[in-house]
Amino acid sequence: MLREFTVLGLTSFGGPVAHLGYFRERLVLRRRWITEQGYGELVALAQFLPGPASSQVGFALGVHRAGVLGGLAAFLAFTLPSAVLLVLAALAAPLLDGQIAQGLVAGLKVVAVAVVAHAVWGMARTLTPDLRRGLIALGAALAVLLVGTGWAQIAAIALGAVAGLVLCRAGVESMSDRLSIPISRVVGAACLAVFAVLLLGLPVLAVLAPSQPVAVADAFFRAGALVFGGGHVVLPLLETAVVGPGWVSSEQFLAGYGAAQAVPGPLFTFAAYLGATIAPGAEGLLLAAIALVAIFVPGSLLMVGVLPFWGALQSRPSVRAIVRGANAAVVGILAAALYDPVMTSALVDVSTIGLAVVCTVLLIVVRVPVWAIVIIGAGGGMLLSAF
Repeated sequence: MLREFTVLGLTSFGGPVAHLGYFRERLVLRRRWITEQGYGELVALAQFLPGPASSQVGFALGVHRAGVLGGLAAFLAFTLPSAVLLVLAALAAPLLDGQIAQGLVAGLKVVAVAVVAHAVWGMARTLTPDLRRGLIALGAALAVLLVGTGWAQIAAIALGAVAGLVLCRAGVESMSDRLSIPISRVVGAACLAVFAVLLLGLPVLAVLAPSQPVAVADAFFRAGALVFGGGHVVLPLLETAVVGPGWVSSEQFLAGYGAAQAVPGPLFTFAAYLGATIAPGAEGLLLAAIALVAIFVPGSLLMVGVLPFWGALQSRPSVRAIVRGANAAVVGILAAALYDPVMTSALVDVSTIGLAVVCTVLLIVVRVPVWAIVIIGAGGGMLLSAF
């Protein structure tokens, strides 16, 4: 468990959509820890919940594999590498500028194109095998592209679920491979209660007992609890939380965002950079730890809270039909994300398009391992920037 997620934490570049591709490649296809159908259900559920979607899926995979402790191990192994790198980046921010560093970031964005394309292709073959589900996926992709907000993703999955209930009831398979969730409903309800108490109680505590650590915990908890879609969607909330009160300058914020693009793992670990930037020395390290925990805790509490009830519902035929539609919508959302922001931000000229084609062909046709694609893409980006 620790080894698999540590490897993912060290090699998963490209943002939340790309992370889902990495998870699928390593844990679904290679390790077979979960079926493609079960993986699609976890992705759909994570899209419904606020918080970092890819981290929630990783946490849920750990829970599915080895209970709550497995979820915590998966979370720590996947999160800590990028968090440590970003804290170091906060201490050496000026070194992140320059042409080679920009080329590295550009190359890693190209890698994301290949990884996401591979994920969309593979999931589409499994989760949209007929015309009806293909049309649901197409509708979800168009809805997300035309509306372009985090709420559009939730609406697309909700509409896909309704369409599945209407269009995908015929031939619903029995749940012989029912997703195993080793969490009781009592534990789930307790986690939901803790989430509500922290969401409502931290702002009150920040007023009654004002201090920098409490204020940081409140600000980052709210950011993690109120953003849907994860990834880049959280940036406006974080900017308001830390730049608005003057904790971090706009220049420092943008430098940290650039650093977050160059490291593997979840973008939410940007919180560690911001915490370390708020104050110098040991206090900054403490605030980095507080910010990191606070921004991830809401999504984890919600996932643990919802999973036990989901496990009880998923065997019903009507729910299976709903899941079929929701899974098809997830494919559409991933396809939309492949275009925007993955392709639109990565493919800026002929050279990056060529590099993306090479990486995609190597990954899908030649079946080169993902870690090698990361090296090829990063190296190619730096070479292109040099010439």
